[in-house]
Amino acid sequence: MEESISLLSLIKKSFGLKEVDIRTYSPLTLAYIGDAVYDLIFRTAVVQRGNTSANRLHNRAIQYVKAPAQAVMADALMEEFTPEEFAVYKRGKNAKPYTMAKNATRTEYKKATGLEALVGYLYLTDQMDRALELVQIGLHKINQVSE
Repeated sequence: MEESISLLSLIKKSFGLKEVDIRTYSPLTLAYIGDAVYDLIFRTAVVQRGNTSANRLHNRAIQYVKAPAQAVMADALMEEFTPEEFAVYKRGKNAKPYTMAKNATRTEYKKATGLEALVGYLYLTDQMDRALELVQIGLHKINQVSE
């Protein structure tokens, strides 16, 4: 069986990046990278479901990655978080952001920031399997509620 190499490992190797103590990162730094990773998860899923115009792809992906949708996802996942994951989420949620989302309430934005911080943490600790598992669980729970 072939061992897989993570995107994080490839990036670190390609750029000669050193190991960093993730606990030293601010929650907004985790949210910054988490936002990109979360977006990449949904962009990948949307693109893999069919080739279409970039505008259509964007409109499909944005339904999942905008702050109100992320807040719903965070609420759906609350009971799934390990104590460590909940602590990271809470740090992100309680961080003092410098900006606000255009089409989200303050509460939605804070929950979205918490979720992004958690995804960033999972990515930077090379736990993408767990990040993907949480997203799948969250989508399943959200779809059950909306049916």
